[in-house]
Amino acid sequence: MEAETEVPRPTRSERRPRDMALSLVVLLVPVLVVVLIYRVVQGGDQPVEVDTASVIAQARAAGEFPVSDMAGLDDEWLPISAAFQQGDGGRTLRIGYVTPDDGGVQLIQSSVPVERLLPAELSEGGAPEGSAEVDGETWQRYSARKGESALVLLQPDRTVIVVGHADEDELRELAAAV
Repeated sequence: MEAETEVPRPTRSERRPRDMALSLVVLLVPVLVVVLIYRVVQGGDQPVEVDTASVIAQARAAGEFPVSDMAGLDDEWLPISAAFQQGDGGRTLRIGYVTPDDGGVQLIQSSVPVERLLPAELSEGGAPEGSAEVDGETWQRYSARKGESALVLLQPDRTVIVVGHADEDELRELAAAV
């Protein structure tokens, strides 16, 4: 019988950087495959569309203010959030959209007094910047949080705000749909 020869194991100091790189590749390949499947096959980067009908119906049923139908927006406007809440002195309906140019815009309809609503929604530094005519109604243009613009429609029984990271044409398009 031949004697088995034992192969000495390399010590830590004998391991090369190449060995570590190969170990990382073995670990990263499955992670990359999972990420690719999530993003490409399952559309993981796409925003999730929500149904706004029940929230709009809830706001209408409350009768706090007239709730506008959203008319005239094409399928490229993707509603991604909807909420109807009791707030500081009134109620507020919020619907968030991803615009056709991938901007983020929020439509706010509220009975909260304007002196409380505007600072809360636009920021304390939100200031009027003139007016804009949208479908025969005069909306006020406001600055908002950093990088955001807003259009505000002041009515006796509600305030409508269209605010977000989008160009003024998209803000006007959403305002026109109110």
